[in-house]
Amino acid sequence: MERLEQQMQFALEIDKEKRIYRQTYCSDCETFENDAEHAWHAALMAILLSEYANESFDVLKTVTMLLIHDIVEIDAGDTYAYDDAGIATQAERELNAAKRIFAILPEDQAQKMMNLWLEFEAGETPEARFAKVMDKIQPIMLNAATDGRAWKEHEVKLSKILNRNTKTPDGSQVLWDYMLENFIMPHVEKGSIEDDRK
Repeated sequence: MERLEQQMQFALEIDKEKRIYRQTYCSDCETFENDAEHAWHAALMAILLSEYANESFDVLKTVTMLLIHDIVEIDAGDTYAYDDAGIATQAERELNAAKRIFAILPEDQAQKMMNLWLEFEAGETPEARFAKVMDKIQPIMLNAATDGRAWKEHEVKLSKILNRNTKTPDGSQVLWDYMLENFIMPHVEKGSIEDDRK
């Protein structure tokens, strides 16, 4: 029963992900989404949008990556996408968190989860490239749906969004083009996102 006990301890530990709030509003424009909601949403979107990937990939592996990719924020906290100071320490904080949290599991599962998390972070496999697209498109979709509220509150500039998404087309050119045309540029025109490229 020791293996089962470890698995149950991990299952209970990851419940804490529901208490990590992001800087992205839910589509109701009233509440911030939490990490668990983001992971679920991005994972389901990966299933729905898998046909737009640039290359064939293992959808279940990508879904698993998305479900675990922010578990580390239980310890490391959410790092806002455009917070330069937070980003500077993010990798170290999140790696330390991954080591602690995945170590709760039996050794074989701990290693499997750690490897998947590291693969997602590296973004070099077809699965990780598509997972990264979902991780980027989901909050951008919600920002657009809430009339750019978070973008306006944080005074987000277009250059920051474009820099953050330099590799997004590597996972799906179709979805990047859609995101740019339907979610980002209309909010540049509205003034929700400052066009600082001039």
